[in-house]
Amino acid sequence: MSNAVQPELGARERILEAAYELFAPRGIRDVGMDEIIERSGVAKATMYRHFGSKNDLVVAFLSLREQRWTYGFVETEARARGTTPEEQLLAIFDVFDDWFRRNDFEACSFINVLLEMGPQHPAGEACIDHLSNIRSVVATLAEQAGLREPESFARSWHILMKGSIVSATEGDTEAARRAQSMARLLIEAHR
Repeated sequence: MSNAVQPELGARERILEAAYELFAPRGIRDVGMDEIIERSGVAKATMYRHFGSKNDLVVAFLSLREQRWTYGFVETEARARGTTPEEQLLAIFDVFDDWFRRNDFEACSFINVLLEMGPQHPAGEACIDHLSNIRSVVATLAEQAGLREPESFARSWHILMKGSIVSATEGDTEAARRAQSMARLLIEAHR
């Protein structure tokens, strides 16, 4: 990874890319604004013109993470790997299995930031919203699959997703496979 983001991006995009590269693997408190300023190659005044506070930057990072990770990676890959909504649900754990085995696996930013900052913090509140959006993707697939109580199903499914991420962070390389086995039972319970 380079020490600076691409100079051809606009200042706001460079700041956000730098924040993304730093916040995703390290968390929020470990990364200072001066480090983001240095990596993005912008002046301090430029940073604060685009993001009035670190909290504003963190919330923007989480929104970008949702676009790239939730929708651009997990949902897109799961839909591509399965031909039916049920297969797409199960494919989430195939996507996770690949992700957990990558050298750059950094766990879930929404879980990490929520635990780091707390649910009352603006970033924690944003994480709660983004996690809810992930459940909405699952609930939609459950509804399309004809499963009973899609909202309740999505909450249980999401526990499997989050639990597998935590287990993978602990070093369990089979966490996604274990969760997928339990997920099949959950699907059966909601038919």
